[in-house]
Amino acid sequence: MQTHPAKRIEILIEAPLARRLTDALDAGGAPGYTILPVLGGNGQSGRWSREGQVSRAGGLVCVTVVLDAALADQVLDRAFAVVEPHIGIVSMTDCEVVRPARFGGADG
Repeated sequence: MQTHPAKRIEILIEAPLARRLTDALDAGGAPGYTILPVLGGNGQSGRWSREGQVSRAGGLVCVTVVLDAALADQVLDRAFAVVEPHIGIVSMTDCEVVRPARFGGADG
């Protein structure tokens, strides 16, 4: 099975901003994304957990985008414009995909 290089962008952001972020991803040309709830963590502000929260509105979500490297910078710029003034983490890593056409790349 042949793999093809791609980029994986992961964005942790406050749940109420998820729609604004996904609109920015769409506008930047992201071929798709996945949104998952973040259950807890530990960082600059110390350990925290979603446990005991009355609503999901106060929690974080993780938005993951896998895309062709040629699209990465424009999508990342749009995403960071949403995240920058808020609580959030943005990371980008190299990855490999099996079906590049599903991620905005040429069909291999």
